[in-house]
Amino acid sequence: MTGQVRTVDGRVAGRRGQATRQKLLDCLGEMLSTSPYRDVKVIDVARMAGTSPATFYQYFPDVEGAVLELADEMAKEGAGLTELLAGRSWVGKAGAQTADDLVDGFLSFWRKHDAILRVVDLGAAEGDKRFNRIRTRILTAVSGSLTDSVKELQSKGRVDKDVSAPAVAGSLVAMLAAVAAHQKGFSGTGVKQADLKPSLALIVHLGVTGKKPTK
Repeated sequence: MTGQVRTVDGRVAGRRGQATRQKLLDCLGEMLSTSPYRDVKVIDVARMAGTSPATFYQYFPDVEGAVLELADEMAKEGAGLTELLAGRSWVGKAGAQTADDLVDGFLSFWRKHDAILRVVDLGAAEGDKRFNRIRTRILTAVSGSLTDSVKELQSKGRVDKDVSAPAVAGSLVAMLAAVAAHQKGFSGTGVKQADLKPSLALIVHLGVTGKKPTK
């Protein structure tokens, strides 16, 4: 955590206050992984953290406010997904590895933050602009890097110039997000988890380069 942490009334929290605030966020995150978002109450989060509702309200206006803090922290980590593409090649076997690493990193990120991402998706679907902005931050970071990758291949004559790089990148990222959010659901449809990642990597590679990956 960087910068000053303030209470709801604007006071700067000391080390102990920051630790209490973080513990409340950690407990909230744990509760979201086992309980529906709408069922989580301030008193339950405070009890799990070993403190009182009054203390909770020192740092957050309500459960939703605390959820937004968790989502913001998660989005900052999500920006790091662009590192999976920075300086990477899409040619030959290196290109196949780039696609594999992107898919693996994307799926791993979604599994790690599954609980809060479900809440973000719910809020965005309901039209809450705050949650929509957070979701967009995560996806735009990756689609921007993918757009650059396609444009670079176009500049070298490896991809048709008539292809819309932003459209291809945006579509691929939307697909990854949808599949990542549904990872657990595939088990009941006959799709093996072991087949999921290589299949996605194939689609991503085809989308970016227009060619099957080199084995």
